[in-house]
Amino acid sequence: MQNIIIDQPYEFVPPCRGVFWPNALRPLLPVYLRRAHGIETVELIGTERLRKSVEAGHGIMIAPNHCRPSDPMVVAHLGYAIGRPVHIMASWHLFKQSAFQTWLLRRAGAFSVYREGLDREALKFAVQILVEAKRPLVLFPEGVVSRTNDQVNHLMDGSVFIARNAAKQRAADGGSGKVVVHPVAIRYFYEGDLNNALTIALAKIEHRLSWRPQTHLGLTERIVKVGEALLALKEIEYFGMPKAGELRQRLTALIDHLLGPLEVEWLKGKRDDNVVTRVKNLRFALLPDLVAGDLDEAERSRRWLQLADIYLAQQLYFYPPGYFSPQPTPERLLETVERFEEDLTDQTPVHGPLRAVVEVGEAIEVQPTRERWVETDPVMARIRTDLETMLAGLVARRRVPPGEPRT
Repeated sequence: MQNIIIDQPYEFVPPCRGVFWPNALRPLLPVYLRRAHGIETVELIGTERLRKSVEAGHGIMIAPNHCRPSDPMVVAHLGYAIGRPVHIMASWHLFKQSAFQTWLLRRAGAFSVYREGLDREALKFAVQILVEAKRPLVLFPEGVVSRTNDQVNHLMDGSVFIARNAAKQRAADGGSGKVVVHPVAIRYFYEGDLNNALTIALAKIEHRLSWRPQTHLGLTERIVKVGEALLALKEIEYFGMPKAGELRQRLTALIDHLLGPLEVEWLKGKRDDNVVTRVKNLRFALLPDLVAGDLDEAERSRRWLQLADIYLAQQLYFYPPGYFSPQPTPERLLETVERFEEDLTDQTPVHGPLRAVVEVGEAIEVQPTRERWVETDPVMARIRTDLETMLAGLVARRRVPPGEPRT
């Protein structure tokens, strides 16, 4: 399990508010993206839409899809393009990795949010950014990194809650400026030798499984075989034997096996329809006593094992069935192997070169109130629709036709 759960009392980490540091760090951004994430170029589309909202004096929320850890740094290019560095809401655990990373994040405009509880201070600060309308606010509605670049996952409603509260304050102040949300689609394209990169990665994974390199198989078949083996190993661990049936049924069964008993223990059996929300609710219930430090060692160990199971359930959720049908793109193959690496080692080697294309959607005005009788928030529904439409359209910007991967 990656170091995303911090068993310490939460303290809000504010950003540096000036523009000196974001501008000073600007020349280093391409170097960082290339070395840390394999991203060689970032292309921007539709920045005039964002610039128009700036000129109108609107409070601006940028709402991108979130498929890779590099997304915040990629989106930061938009701020530089319009002459307004962005503020970014980032998970608190990122500020707890090292003193240098905390220093860097704050100066890049990031501030913390506690995902395992109600963080009133972060919400208040985010609203303030939109009300002041000096710099755009970047908030990822998906909430977690998915590594599924071709699809939009469950969107948390916190982003629209923040935007509506800011719209109320701006309306109460009597100003003419509005609060708007710009959906932003980030699409990555792998432009290297896919066969070579994934052959090396798969050979390492197969070695961990005590297999001979499965070079007699095509690349897609080889990835599927490794995935089946990794799922079967988890089924043996938790069920005592591998399960039969379709992939979707097997994943659902394992996720429910992991989360169901915990929801009975901690949530009186209450469960949400979405796995990411189920995970969030369980962490919210589990962590307070752990953070308070009042538990004996046996109970602490039991809770950490439960948190590891919760983390595994979320990871399983982001292996979407049918992601290889009818024909996987190079990026789908790469994303799947990267997730294998991440789940096995908690680290992901850099696989480049990647090209990031970022498209800014039309501004969506946020009203101070919403109709209570409407089940789905219209702003959230529009964000999803626009993201899905833009991501589908960006596929056409591939420089090399996907074809069949070289094997």
